[in-house]
Amino acid sequence: MRTLAKRGLFIALFVTGAVLAAPVGVFAAESSYTDFDLNKCRHIPGKEAEDYGEWHCKGLQGIAVYMSAGDQRIYVSYGKNAKDELAASQTLASFNGEGGRIEWRLEKGKPFAAIMRWSTTVTSDKGEPVRGSVLVVTRLGAGGVCHVGYVDGVANKNANELARKIADEHARKFVCGKDKPIVLGEQGPGFSGPYDSGK
Repeated sequence: MRTLAKRGLFIALFVTGAVLAAPVGVFAAESSYTDFDLNKCRHIPGKEAEDYGEWHCKGLQGIAVYMSAGDQRIYVSYGKNAKDELAASQTLASFNGEGGRIEWRLEKGKPFAAIMRWSTTVTSDKGEPVRGSVLVVTRLGAGGVCHVGYVDGVANKNANELARKIADEHARKFVCGKDKPIVLGEQGPGFSGPYDSGK
């Protein structure tokens, strides 16, 4: 009986030590989902030919979701100052479009990252359109709202898991405007990375 008791105590201490030694946030993050339907958002039309305007929507816990579009590309940002955040000027190099759902990554009930699957259209070497999708991981919070990373949604069967990995391991400490967004996993012909303005 004493041997079993000692063995049980050892296991309990080992498990406790393992939990305490685990990286902060690894076990805490969880997901929640909201639909993203532009028909349910307030739309302000653009004034130029290639300016499709902007949409003001609400996401999880009433978080503002801002989207603007032009020249066959979209820009999606979040938060009370969404329009002024870096994410509002970030897009993909290829023609692209918004997804119909947002996955929010939360810690202790507070969202720290958003994941949306964007549609993409890349032109092949033969001049033919190649359809694809890219999971865009965006950092949230007072420290800045910006793209943290990208995952090819077609080339990777575990694309959702890879996107969550980027969010969980990098979003909270990512420095907008300084750190370079991460591309994780395989990249197929339909993949498009971030738009480079040349600045």
